[in-house]
Amino acid sequence: MVRVILSSGNQHKISELKSILGEFDLEVISKNDIGYSEFEVEEDGDTLEENSLKKAMELWKKTGNIVIADDTGLFVEYLNGEPGVYSARYAGEDATYEGNNKLLLEKLENVPIVKRKAYFKTVVSIVDSNGTSFKVEGICKGLIGLEPEGDNGFGYDPIFIVEGLNKTFAQMTDSEKNKYSHRGKAVRNLKNIIGEILK
Repeated sequence: MVRVILSSGNQHKISELKSILGEFDLEVISKNDIGYSEFEVEEDGDTLEENSLKKAMELWKKTGNIVIADDTGLFVEYLNGEPGVYSARYAGEDATYEGNNKLLLEKLENVPIVKRKAYFKTVVSIVDSNGTSFKVEGICKGLIGLEPEGDNGFGYDPIFIVEGLNKTFAQMTDSEKNKYSHRGKAVRNLKNIIGEILK
């Protein structure tokens, strides 16, 4: 069984990735599982791609194992792409999910639903045991709702209405979310790369 380390301590992300990669004979663990819970990489890139690759490479240098890292951003058209690469810390360095959602809804106050177009983008980087890096992405389009709906998921899930489904990620089951989400799409795109790495 090949060990794959996720450069994340976020249990929601880890569960999603384990579920999607379940068909492979992999031991999928988080950085926390190997004693790197305090290991943090400064996400100072201008793009999701830069941040994702930096997180994967820095952990690979310490472990030599296959490492997967991702960076995700929510891009709102009306706000010229905000919060973008700052999505996780939109309301400040120690921002909570609720604080980020509150700030975004405040910035969109009185903006009609038709002008609240947005998309989520996830970039996943994988570094193999030789230090070779690969990158995939996934995008999910939708709208920012008028108020939070649903109690599943995390982050901006309660206010992001998925295009064509008329419900938020937080109103979906985990398997439904994996089917439509940006991260689900990115990780499915990753499957081919993992298949090649494991040959």
